Amino acid sequence: MAKAKTKIAYVCSDCGANYQKWQGQCGECKAWNTITEFREASSTTKSVNAAVTRNKNAGYTGALSNGVQRISGVQIENATRVSTGLSELDRVLGGGITLGSVVLISGDPGSGKTTLLTKVAEVMSQSMSTLYVTAEESLSQWAKRGIERLKLNFNEDNFLLSDTDCIEDIVDQCLENNVRFLIADSIQAFESNQAEGTAGGVTQVKICAKILNRLCKQHGITLILVGQVNKNSQMAGPQTLKHIIDTAIHIEVNDASVRILRADKNRFGDTEQVGIFQMTEKGMFSVDNPSRLFLSGSEEHFEGSAISVIKDGARNLLIEIQALATEVEGEKSIRNCIGISYSRLSLITAVLKKHGGIRTYYDINISLVGGLKMSDSETSTDMAVMAALLSSINSKPVPQDSVFIGEIALTGEIRQIPQIVPRVREALSHGKKQIYIPAVAYHKSMQQFVKKGQSIHPLKNIKELIEALS
Repeated sequence: MAKAKTKIAYVCSDCGANYQKWQGQCGECKAWNTITEFREASSTTKSVNAAVTRNKNAGYTGALSNGVQRISGVQIENATRVSTGLSELDRVLGGGITLGSVVLISGDPGSGKTTLLTKVAEVMSQSMSTLYVTAEESLSQWAKRGIERLKLNFNEDNFLLSDTDCIEDIVDQCLENNVRFLIADSIQAFESNQAEGTAGGVTQVKICAKILNRLCKQHGITLILVGQVNKNSQMAGPQTLKHIIDTAIHIEVNDASVRILRADKNRFGDTEQVGIFQMTEKGMFSVDNPSRLFLSGSEEHFEGSAISVIKDGARNLLIEIQALATEVEGEKSIRNCIGISYSRLSLITAVLKKHGGIRTYYDINISLVGGLKMSDSETSTDMAVMAALLSSINSKPVPQDSVFIGEIALTGEIRQIPQIVPRVREALSHGKKQIYIPAVAYHKSMQQFVKKGQSIHPLKNIKELIEALS
């Protein structure tokens, strides 16, 4: 028998980027000394098919194919969605999880991946045969979390639990028990008997993902894969994994309790939706009104605080910006930024000094409530940052019912920002009474959202802002 040909490739162990030859630094993730050689036999692809089915007519990611067809003969099927029991997760998925789809969830250790999916498993077990494969902890550890800490109530007739790390065993368990919903935690912990290398290696991850994907597509099983991340909080393993799955969701950790879900791929919905959860001792709970997490909620009126509205994905969130300006104690003023871009703060203080005539030689500390982080390109909070800074410098609180939305230009003008109408509407819906926006963005249609006691104030430049706060 002729010996199977071996394909040699060079792959980054952090991000999975492929190269034709070895090099010191990965061009994708910029990591050093992470590119390693691995060998994949040409017979490996055959083993993927053999692990699930012997049918040679495999089409869409392993689903059985009907061969070549005319477009008029293609039957269009509407995706069937079911709720996961978590409204914020349903939002990110596009209105619920699509039956028969493959979803990849990643996040830093401790971000709540297993806690979230344990709740999903409980909900799914009420209506369909569900299997949770936990290869990273014992069955006792998993059950203790689900039953004792989270107080979940699984349907004993529909729920199965396994701690195997063999991908072939998982396939057999699914087929023997007619499993309709599978959670595999995590893809980097599984091994296939038909592939070389150890668990978590490039070859094993690719083959295990392909086997599970083909199993689900051919037998109508809904799959959620858990993925580990690298040191940059990016999905670890080969990037081909992203092409195999239907939806990729990442869990961001902003502070001790807030979790934000984002989808960077979704074949059954858009990637603009953002899900917000709060982690507690009893599990992760959907936050119906996320703006309250990013506002201090204090009834006492403090100086150095101002509220703005940001757009995160498809959601508009009220956030609170806090500033503290104190006399310089050293030879050079200090600028500390938490969640706010340092370059944006430098620009705002320079404009305030040049066009506002305000002395800014202070030690300045500025932060966002709730642990949010904004990119350098986020400019909609400029006016709120300036309002908070002026409040601290003048030792005069900003009215709590005020909201500031607008970009500060180098000329001292207040510039328009994208999609300002939904932001204004969000602020008004939270009962805020004084909404300050760029004059160039104001138009009469905004008045339809204004209720008694509320008003919108268009401002042309920072001098008008300073006057409004005096």
